[in-house]
Amino acid sequence: MTMHISIFGVGLIGGSLALCFKGKPGITVTGYAHTEAYADQVRAKGVVDHVTLSVEEAARDADVIFLCVPVGSLEYYLKQLNEIQLKPGCIITDVGSTKASIAECASQLELKDACFIGGHPMAGSERSGVGAASTLLFENAYYVLTPADNVPEEKLDTLARLLAHTRAHIVRVEPRLHDEIVGAISHLPHIIAVALVNQISAYNDDNALYRTLAAGGFRDITRIASSDPVVWRDILLNNRSVMLPLLRDWNEGIQRFMDMLEVGDGPAIEEAFRRAGEFRSVLPERRKGMIVSQYDLYLDVPDHPGIIGRIATELGANSINLSNIQIIESREDVPGVMRLSFRNEVDQERAKELLLSKGHPVYQ
Repeated sequence: MTMHISIFGVGLIGGSLALCFKGKPGITVTGYAHTEAYADQVRAKGVVDHVTLSVEEAARDADVIFLCVPVGSLEYYLKQLNEIQLKPGCIITDVGSTKASIAECASQLELKDACFIGGHPMAGSERSGVGAASTLLFENAYYVLTPADNVPEEKLDTLARLLAHTRAHIVRVEPRLHDEIVGAISHLPHIIAVALVNQISAYNDDNALYRTLAAGGFRDITRIASSDPVVWRDILLNNRSVMLPLLRDWNEGIQRFMDMLEVGDGPAIEEAFRRAGEFRSVLPERRKGMIVSQYDLYLDVPDHPGIIGRIATELGANSINLSNIQIIESREDVPGVMRLSFRNEVDQERAKELLLSKGHPVYQ
């Protein structure tokens, strides 16, 4: 029998899921697009077998429906699906980064002829849209499922078998626990990065040296402050009951640092850094997570004609793909620093070995 999959929201996540399923024996993939212009982009990328602008057409014959729309739109589409005569036994799942609210919505709707299983692939990219979709996006990432207690095990098994095509690691978590953990490891860092960048931006209004000197590490540790404002508005408002206690805990931690500095408590400062370093050292290094990893290399660029082109040519000749090149200069008459960005760790490591073998000093 053919399994019919429908994807609502064929962007980075939805398009990547579609690519993982499309072409597999016994699977057809339909994509729902909300505008004709976006439908054309989906067709051009070739991530699905069929594209439609009709919610009913996308849903009515589906065995599994993936809601890959923004968090703020999940309940709207779930309610629409509840008004459609779905295929008996249909599984509806989502990919939102908050789970409690959509789980509550599903339980109140008492879906007809269908069951809802919350989902959250904990992977992403610095790019967005269907043009950034990739079959490798979820590989070696955690894919969290948050089924309600009344979801039949065979439905959960069906979804898990389908998601095996993503090569992600499936984890079952209770919806509210998911939101608490993700709030701490992803949502809170985004707030902190935005607040820090805005603080420095305010200082820069009086002295432009703040922006001039805020290079290197500062730019790297605050890069998530550039995330999509509308997406993060919806996520944080949806998860505000979790975020408020986390922010209170954060304020208490900052207050403890203020107290240490006020009394000059050096040993306490050392202990805080020691404990942080100890915990960070045991974090998984080669596992994808909520905050997208950066695969960058840096090297000094001497003032020689054609040096940038030669480095790029060496990488290309060895089939090493660059995602970006940036020249960072601190002041005039001083060689700049080249930042080479790669899409994965394999390309980064291959580039490092090649450049070192060619006599280029490389650092990370």
